[in-house]
Amino acid sequence: MNMKIKGIGFVGVPVTDLKRARAFYEDVLGLKISDEMMGGKWIEYGVGDDTLAIANVSDTWTPSDQGTGAALEVEDFDEAISRLKDRQVRFAAEPFETPCCHMAVIQDPDGNKLMIHKLKPENEKGICL
Repeated sequence: MNMKIKGIGFVGVPVTDLKRARAFYEDVLGLKISDEMMGGKWIEYGVGDDTLAIANVSDTWTPSDQGTGAALEVEDFDEAISRLKDRQVRFAAEPFETPCCHMAVIQDPDGNKLMIHKLKPENEKGICL
């Protein structure tokens, strides 16, 4: 019998400096706090129907530029990229286009990678592999 996964509970991002991370996730990315737990060491942001969490809860869960990265779907890709560049956000991959989408990879202050993503409308999509 296969395990039945119903959805993504949250995407967790380890950070070292919560004040600095909150400035990035709230002021630069514009996310709004939906919950705060563990004495302020775990911050959750509602992103659509999903949750992105930043946390500094353990010396064994540390930031990395090599691990899983959340893709944040934006309404206006060009405006988002312009805003991030204006704020001197680090780009691990400059904006690029695929047959399905526009995408760029940015890094938070700890080096964690996040994708900025915009799906193309169905009538503009090529063959998505």
